[in-house]
Amino acid sequence: MQRRFKIIVQKSGEGYVAYPLGLKGVVVGDGDTFEEALEDVKSAINFHFETFGDEVLEQIAAPEDIYIAEAEVALDA
Repeated sequence: MQRRFKIIVQKSGEGYVAYPLGLKGVVVGDGDTFEEALEDVKSAINFHFETFGDEVLEQIAAPEDIYIAEAEVALDA
C-alpha cells in the first residue's frame, strides 16, 4: 500500500531531523543529510504502521497546505 505524507525536515546543529504529519504518536527520523533524514523517517513511518496498524493514521484528512510562521512570544518567567 502506498500513502503520501507531508514530512517536515529541519536542519539542526548536527544534521537533519524529519517528522511526518498525519500520524498518531511520535515518529522521527534523522541523518547527517536531508536525504538521510528523509529515508530514516520513511523507515520509521513503515515501522510505526507495522507495529500499530491502521489506528496510527489520523482520522482527519491530511493537511493539504503547510504554513511555517514565526512569532514573537513574551514568556513569563
